[in-house]
Amino acid sequence: MVIHYNISELVSFISWPYFFHAWGLSGKPESEKQKMKDEAMATLQKWEGRYRAHALIEILDANSDGDDIIVSTQEGDSVRIPFLRQQKPAKEEMPNLCLADFIRPASSGIKDRIGIFATTFDGAAVSGCCKDCYASILSQTLADRMAEAAAERLHQQVRKEIWGYAPQETATISDMLLGHYQGIRPAVGYPSIPDASINFLLDSILRLPQIGIRLTESGMMRPHASVSGFMFAHPKAQYFDIGAIGPDQLKDYASRRGLQMEMMRKFVKI
Repeated sequence: MVIHYNISELVSFISWPYFFHAWGLSGKPESEKQKMKDEAMATLQKWEGRYRAHALIEILDANSDGDDIIVSTQEGDSVRIPFLRQQKPAKEEMPNLCLADFIRPASSGIKDRIGIFATTFDGAAVSGCCKDCYASILSQTLADRMAEAAAERLHQQVRKEIWGYAPQETATISDMLLGHYQGIRPAVGYPSIPDASINFLLDSILRLPQIGIRLTESGMMRPHASVSGFMFAHPKAQYFDIGAIGPDQLKDYASRRGLQMEMMRKFVKI
């Protein structure tokens, strides 16, 4: 499914603390932040009607097999997506988590579901719209925030309508920006999915060029203002950091990814 968003639909979903952090304004006076926000909002008003955000979403049957998740595509194919497991839990007496833990195992005989998504902003157009460095940096940081805002809005639609596992959700946008909702939306490149090459597997399912996303040799997305990842509905699903990856885990992961260790080291640092 492809969804397009106008800027005005996403402004309320922008996480301004991340925007301020990108400008080194964390801890600075509120007056400085407000001035920066006012300039950002003025730019977004100029972009309205010229640029949009775009999203791809598929809700697919899935089961886990060890630390892998096997996804059934719309075409009837199976895509095995390996994940990494924490080597050290965040707290004592907590298990070492893996994203595959939040999907029913194949041995249960019961199909589970998973969301696979990508969002992007008209970054290629935006990158060429500015002649001075300040305006260029402002445009890029805003484009990044718009792609993230699109992911936030998409996730809300998935929970309440598209997948509909939480139709009665009453979370405010402030709640959502703090992650106060059922399920999680881990993105590729974030602490629980440090391997950018997972994007190649997502591309095989979503066909990312549909919304203008291209992958580099390392799996990075172009335009930069893009987000990709997964959506889990499990009530106990939580965000976590993989942490340090040992050589033994990397070897096992490379085997499950079907890649040589030398190649795997280019995607995952240890």
